[in-house]
Amino acid sequence: MVRNDRFLRKWVEYYGAQLGRENLYVYFDGEDQEIPDFCDGVNTAKVPKMQGNVVSTERQRSRFISDRAAELFASGAAMVIATDADEFLVVDPALRTGLRDFLLGLPSRPCHSGLGVDVLQHLPSESKIDFSRPFLSQRHRGWLYSRYTKPSVITKPVTWGGGCHRVKGHNFHIAENLYLFHFGAADLEYLREISLDDARVANGWTRHQLKRQRALEKVGKLKAGNWDNLVKAMRRMQTFCRPIFAINKPTTFGLKFVAGIPERFRNVV
Repeated sequence: MVRNDRFLRKWVEYYGAQLGRENLYVYFDGEDQEIPDFCDGVNTAKVPKMQGNVVSTERQRSRFISDRAAELFASGAAMVIATDADEFLVVDPALRTGLRDFLLGLPSRPCHSGLGVDVLQHLPSESKIDFSRPFLSQRHRGWLYSRYTKPSVITKPVTWGGGCHRVKGHNFHIAENLYLFHFGAADLEYLREISLDDARVANGWTRHQLKRQRALEKVGKLKAGNWDNLVKAMRRMQTFCRPIFAINKPTTFGLKFVAGIPERFRNVV
């Protein structure tokens, strides 16, 4: 579900190539939205704009997406993926397999997660992002952030929690060699633009966006470690470490781990 989202074109191009545009569903939050031409071949619909602050609208959106996923299962779907427009499920290119084949080969479980990688602009060395080029050819560091280790893939009707960060009543399972790359803070200028958007300000997004800007600056000061070593350690840590208030979500207890993204990912997204 999107509203005035700059990442949507990239999302459609990426998942369309991986899964077929006929299998993509995009819901536009607000009947005032225009459906762009690049969504040709995609299942699209305008829905009444969700009202409320950022917390309540995230919960409404997750319930809406959960209901739409249940309808797809009722129509014969074997698997449903839900992501934001700035989130990309990526199979490690070293496996030389596509997303569809990789996911269909996973064990039979209610849900699967990719290891969360929050791609942040490294202010000392990286300039404004060019949306027409592959993102990972321009961004070379990833914060292995448990917030984005999300149960994005489901194999039966479930109910996602707010922001689709957990599945109610089920554990999560981090698939080896699968990553969820999040690009929402990959460009400081874009963050500043959306923090001034009137609709977002009205819904209480300003505080969230300022928090993301501060995180970008703090994480940018950390040294990037070895990708293969860190992702192995983070997969273990996030599998076994849980916050007290939500035992079906992963955590790193506030510790920040940044890894250098290998060359093999450069042209994936």
